[in-house]
Amino acid sequence: MGNLIKVLTRDIDNNAGNFFLDFENALPSEAERDLWDQVDVILKEAREILDDLQSYNGAGEAIREAIQHPGDEGLQERSWGAVVPLVGKLKKFYEFSIRLEAALHDLLGALTSARYTPTQHLEREQALAKQFAEILHFTLRFDELKMTNPAIQNDFSYYRRTLNRMRIKNVPAIEGENEVNNEMANRMSLFYAEATPMLKTLSDATLKFVSENKNLPLENTTDCLSTMASVCRVMLETPEYRSRFASEETASFCLRVMVGVIILYDYVNPAGAFVKSSKIDMKGCIKVLRDQPPNSVEGLLNALRYTTKHLNDETTSKQIKTMLQ
Repeated sequence: MGNLIKVLTRDIDNNAGNFFLDFENALPSEAERDLWDQVDVILKEAREILDDLQSYNGAGEAIREAIQHPGDEGLQERSWGAVVPLVGKLKKFYEFSIRLEAALHDLLGALTSARYTPTQHLEREQALAKQFAEILHFTLRFDELKMTNPAIQNDFSYYRRTLNRMRIKNVPAIEGENEVNNEMANRMSLFYAEATPMLKTLSDATLKFVSENKNLPLENTTDCLSTMASVCRVMLETPEYRSRFASEETASFCLRVMVGVIILYDYVNPAGAFVKSSKIDMKGCIKVLRDQPPNSVEGLLNALRYTTKHLNDETTSKQIKTMLQ
């Protein structure tokens, strides 16, 4: 398939984003190996996290019975026994978000360094670019699953209420890996209160990266993101390159990554992603999304509608707003 193949057509948004990036087969060079190995550990855990989240059924029935029969100690113990291991999972998800934030920080450091242009970074360090894309893909998938599973917040709210009652009555709570102290519970509560908690984590992490690296021009970061968006868009809208995907899942992967980098760009670039001067061809990206089967991209369109920062600014054209209605 080749490592990185230039598309021979003109780049309409002057982004140097006309490339085919091998998201399926990219392997690390010796120079990339150390960081790639570190991030690979995180990405393997990410797959386990998604499996756990997908199979998260909640303790709804046990909680309902306990609430309906507050005097039945057996039902109270049953609901508590059901919810404690689930909160242990939620704690694991939250702690993973912190490690994911660190991995994103390290990848941004590598992919925005001044030694190469954004395009050269993708060309020469595409295994790291693929890992960056995989983090975005995981993030949007995690948030899609979280948004469609109200049991997560219901379980955690019940856990906190019950724990507070137990403390008032001086009843011993729990110890071990499922234990959640008050400070941790407050942080988890803020995390799960977000509609898209992982995306919020990554957006904040990207802003933090920019603020901590004041000697690095902002354009190094925004150009990295806009170039990745262009790469995904061009691969999706060019039949010759889309046909190179060994799996149709790669197209879904590209769509999620494209939306993910648009959202990060919208947070990091002071003017946002939707303004006329944006280096992302927003009309082209939205058209690519609109050209997919509607049920397969509604979640991604909603991510652009509801999790971006600047969509409703006066500087956003009416055409773009209409395309996203």
